[in-house]
Amino acid sequence: MGNTLFDDTSVDQRIAQRLKGLRAERGWSLDQLAARSAISRATLSRLENAEVSPTANVLGKLCAVYGLTMSRLMHLVEGEFPALVRGEAQAVWSDPEIGFRRRSVSPPAQTLAAEALECEIDPSTRITYDEPPRPGLEHHLLMVDGKLAVTVGGQTHDLRPGDCLRYQLFGPSAFATPDDSGARYFLFMV
Repeated sequence: MGNTLFDDTSVDQRIAQRLKGLRAERGWSLDQLAARSAISRATLSRLENAEVSPTANVLGKLCAVYGLTMSRLMHLVEGEFPALVRGEAQAVWSDPEIGFRRRSVSPPAQTLAAEALECEIDPSTRITYDEPPRPGLEHHLLMVDGKLAVTVGGQTHDLRPGDCLRYQLFGPSAFATPDDSGARYFLFMV
């Protein structure tokens, strides 16, 4: 995934400002957000002060608390997008700690309901989300390459290239790759 827009430290600062703004809009203290998100107060403070970069897991938890998809949060950080998003302009965000990359192929927009992501997960990786960013969020996952086990609604689906898994999120979910293979897939969210 060529573009590394999200590797820039100024993006971490913009994410920090947006996270602080979201908490302030709700009138929550750091202690209240820590209780709602199961993220320590110290970690939240470091995130809001751009002292550390957020991981996919932490952003997932915060997005669930705020009722936002991760892409919607990134849209709030990045600003508006043109109707045509050229490949070289598609923002890429990565979490090198766990081996996860996502390219915003069709970023969220104020008047459009859907968004599309291209995601890559390294071998031997497991990403879990305690709850969806919004109950009933619709996902259409199209496997492109590798192997991926997706657990949703208590059921695990082993995906191969060409498979499409369609589901709505109402509870926890997990994405896992085996030791011998990573995964590349497109995720369409409505």
